[in-house]
Amino acid sequence: MLTKRIIPCLDIKDGKTVKGINFINLIDAGDPVEQAAYYAEAGADELVFLDITATVEGRKTLIELVKKIAREINIPFTVGGGISHVADVDALLKAGADKISINSSAVRNPEIIGQMALEFGSQCVVVAIDSRNLNGQDIVHTHGGRVPTTLQTLAWAKEAQERGAGEILLTSMDHDGTKSGFAKQLTGAMSHMLEIPVIASGGAGTKEHFAEIFENDDASAALAASIFHFREVDITELKQYLAQRGFPMRTISKNLIAQKTLIT
Repeated sequence: MLTKRIIPCLDIKDGKTVKGINFINLIDAGDPVEQAAYYAEAGADELVFLDITATVEGRKTLIELVKKIAREINIPFTVGGGISHVADVDALLKAGADKISINSSAVRNPEIIGQMALEFGSQCVVVAIDSRNLNGQDIVHTHGGRVPTTLQTLAWAKEAQERGAGEILLTSMDHDGTKSGFAKQLTGAMSHMLEIPVIASGGAGTKEHFAEIFENDDASAALAASIFHFREVDITELKQYLAQRGFPMRTISKNLIAQKTLIT
């Protein structure tokens, strides 16, 4: 079993971190630069930054904010939102991103997946899939979850892999913000169908939910937002819990554990 990753996500709107339920009713969740620095120190394995209204507003990702965050962290950094051309990718990588997440632009122009992989390597290309169950079918949505497509989620994930994606970020819109657990059946089906890693997103509420989605290799990584933003789940304690459950985890800082012991 490969090492499992814990990934906080910064959903950005108007330069601020926000979080909602089922992609709506967004509330302020803190300063993104401060949050990023905290997560890097707290033991997160990676960080994801999603400019959730860039595509809807027809603009580029907030590149200056990306630069500020990149200066504060020393962990892999994935950036997405409003990316529609290979030139956008180059600019974000130069700003400090390690990987680029594309969603709406990949659906609109699937060839961009291969273009990005050819230019920068598949390891840089994350295809994000926002999925909602409609009439019994898991359907891909674009534009921050606002627009349903005709694409079925599993079929689109397979095509993205074939076109050169190095990773899939699967968000269940039905589970997003509910804290009722990840979409285990859909995520597991995708992970076992693909050869590339799948990041589970949407629904994390407890430490047990992470253990559930890692069982049977149903996901390579798990992403969450509000439970980390509002300190409902501590990342170091979560990684310790998962390691005790037998899941291989990346290094947990002994200094952080010592600090927490002194504080408590």
